Amino acid sequence: MDTWLIIVIVVAAVIVLALVLMAIARGRQRKVEQRRTEAAELRETADATQRRAQEREALAEQKADQARRDRELAEAHARKADDVDPDVDR
Repeated sequence: MDTWLIIVIVVAAVIVLALVLMAIARGRQRKVEQRRTEAAELRETADATQRRAQEREALAEQKADQARRDRELAEAHARKADDVDPDVDR
C-alpha cells in the first residue's frame, strides 16, 4: 500500500474519531442542559408550594386566633348568664 494512502486513511480515521467525540460531548451537554431545566422547574414548583403552605399556615393561625377569641367571648357570656340567672347557685 502506498504511503500517501495510509496517511489519508489515518487522517480520515482521526477526523471520524474527532466527529464522534464531538457528538458525544454535545449529547452530554444537551443532557446536562435538560437536567438544569428540569431542576429549575422543580425549584419553581417547590417555591410555589412553599408559598401556598405559608399562606395556608397564616390563614390557619388567623382562624385559630379567631376561634380562641370566640371561645373566650362564649365563656364570658356564659359567666354573665350565670350571674344574671337567679336559679344558678354561686
